[in-house]
Amino acid sequence: MGAEALSSQDVTARLAALPGWTRDGDRIGRIYRLASHLAATALVVHIAQVQEELNHHSDLTLGYNTVALSVHTHSAGGALTGKDFELAERVEALAPAHGAE
Repeated sequence: MGAEALSSQDVTARLAALPGWTRDGDRIGRIYRLASHLAATALVVHIAQVQEELNHHSDLTLGYNTVALSVHTHSAGGALTGKDFELAERVEALAPAHGAE
């Protein structure tokens, strides 16, 4: 996935395929709820591994039993790109294994 900025229509269409993800200005994000702090911590570590693999990193916040992500592409001037959606899709695929809702 490239770092070319997506149109607003593309962002809207791609968000429709990611339940729970929302757009906030030039970012997309989601908050996951988990059964415990340890489960939330494990999800953070798993997300960090994916981010390293993709060389694309979100703002990632660990709460007591929550994990929040917010992402955009710095190298595209802070625009939303395919990289952001690739990361969101990967996180969305791994989150259920951690019991995330």
